[in-house]
Amino acid sequence: MTTARSAGRIAGALLIAQMTGGFVTNFVLLQPALDPPGFLVNAAAHAQRVGAAALLGMVTGALSLAIAITVLPVLRKFSERMTLTFLALSVAALSLSVVENAKVMSLLSLSQTYAASNGSDPAAFAGLRSVVAASRNWAHFTQLIVGGSTFVVLFATLYRFALIPRALAGFALAAGALQIATVARPFFGAQVVFPLLAPAGIAYLLAAAWLLAKGFPDKSL
Repeated sequence: MTTARSAGRIAGALLIAQMTGGFVTNFVLLQPALDPPGFLVNAAAHAQRVGAAALLGMVTGALSLAIAITVLPVLRKFSERMTLTFLALSVAALSLSVVENAKVMSLLSLSQTYAASNGSDPAAFAGLRSVVAASRNWAHFTQLIVGGSTFVVLFATLYRFALIPRALAGFALAAGALQIATVARPFFGAQVVFPLLAPAGIAYLLAAAWLLAKGFPDKSL
């Protein structure tokens, strides 16, 4: 039987794996396809990397659900409502991750069609590029909002019941809310302020390290 301490450690390891997967997907595998002059020209030449990024992106999205399943037996002893909310949001985040990465593959397909045409009719492809890129970007922002919400609920639960130090849980909770706020800006016609994403990365890494080292305390209400 998995103890609270070991469940916390597993959750910490999964959170680190998720953060690592997200970094590799966006800043290692996809980056060559997104560099100037952009994916329309570049993606076809990096088809294997783009495909690997899409697959890894879905695996990374599934880790939120894996975390929820891991901590469910522990957290539901304290608040079944908050635990089930976390689980439901994790399922939604995984679904949106699948949609987002399917759209990444649509970007690749468009780039391959463009390459096969030898760059003919660039005006038509420019229009298609804008539509397909916007579709992927909106899926990406939506996934980030829902995915961020899963961790806001998680850290709110950890804060409420002091399952990790409250200062750390509070920092992660505030950083998660800031992440949601900045990635929601495009819905109101504004740009994402990328430096505002940094606190979430730092907070989640610190919380994951704590969980990996300490796990959850063996306590009950």
